[in-house]
Amino acid sequence: MEMKSFMLPDLGEGLAESEIVEWHIKSGDVVRVDQIVLTVETAKATVDIPAPYSGKIISRYGKEGDVINIGSLLLEIEEVGATAQSTISTTASTTAAKKEDAATVVGNVSHQSHHVDIDDFWVGSDQNTTHDNIITAMPSARLLAQRLGVDLHGIIGSGPDGLIVDADIYNECDKQLPGTEVLKGARRTMVNTMAESHHNVAAVTITEEALLADWLANEDISIRLIQAVINACQQEPALNAWFDAETMTRCVHSTVNVGIAVDSAHGLYVPVLRHADEYSPKGVRQWLDKTVKGIRDRRIGREQLQHATITLSNFGAIAGIYATPVVSPPQVAIVGAGRIIEKVIIKDGQPIAVKAMPLSMTFDHRACTGGEAARFIKALVEHLQQATV
Repeated sequence: MEMKSFMLPDLGEGLAESEIVEWHIKSGDVVRVDQIVLTVETAKATVDIPAPYSGKIISRYGKEGDVINIGSLLLEIEEVGATAQSTISTTASTTAAKKEDAATVVGNVSHQSHHVDIDDFWVGSDQNTTHDNIITAMPSARLLAQRLGVDLHGIIGSGPDGLIVDADIYNECDKQLPGTEVLKGARRTMVNTMAESHHNVAAVTITEEALLADWLANEDISIRLIQAVINACQQEPALNAWFDAETMTRCVHSTVNVGIAVDSAHGLYVPVLRHADEYSPKGVRQWLDKTVKGIRDRRIGREQLQHATITLSNFGAIAGIYATPVVSPPQVAIVGAGRIIEKVIIKDGQPIAVKAMPLSMTFDHRACTGGEAARFIKALVEHLQQATV
């Protein structure tokens, strides 16, 4: 038998860290090649990681909820049918062999190996160094500890031979700073996305309202909003576009891919209804129901969150009348629907009560003119004010 180590591989798209969502195996289990052993969540989506070898799981590292980096040790597997190398006779050579065995995920992720050096350092003077005051930690764990103000002394590492890894720092942070929450998954992604938008987008918000006097009592609000966005994109395509400031190029799309903002306990997700104009109302509802369930179960693929050309946020389903939604580059617009309210209007000289839907649209003024934005929201309102379509 031969022992092999399996590290977290590069999952692609420059994503350096992942959150452990679920382990599908435990120590002592026997697995086969390509059997799913772990599900992680990156900044993009959830990813199932298969076993690189067949064999017995000797040890697994990291708990559900831990945030880990590329190169972090995940598993030690006793490979079935392998012959141990008889030339390995020292501890140092055994450790080196394990590092060389670091495998990558097979399938739809990047095939790259990562060599991660362990950072050994001493606390105290060189003349008074004992085994008890040696701290062994990953370089990333040291940097993380400095940023979070975590003291490494007294931390018992969960890695091989007591190695301190990132997960140990996060756990210690919770102990040393009660009430402090380390952002993970979608919430962590939101930090970067919102910061990018704030720094890079010339955001302007325009508001309007749609009077819903001709709506039926059982109208599906989400379907009506999606249909209205599609129609407005067809009437004024400048808002259904991507913009790249570095190359000063704008791509106006003929296809409407609507990103639908979905709130969840794990954070904000924006799955994309591609070719939305090709869906029937019933098809849209089926897609919505299936997608929301996938998000709640934390089972949503990376491809389901990509290539939106415009975004819709129905925040009014919870609360709020008007807002300033945030554009997510390279998109140039986001539509927000507020809480439907009752108001009194004058019609034919007489006051009447009517339901109204507040609408807020933020657009990137670098890529869209005020006239284009106004025409878009006018088309949006006109479509919403129609009877059932």
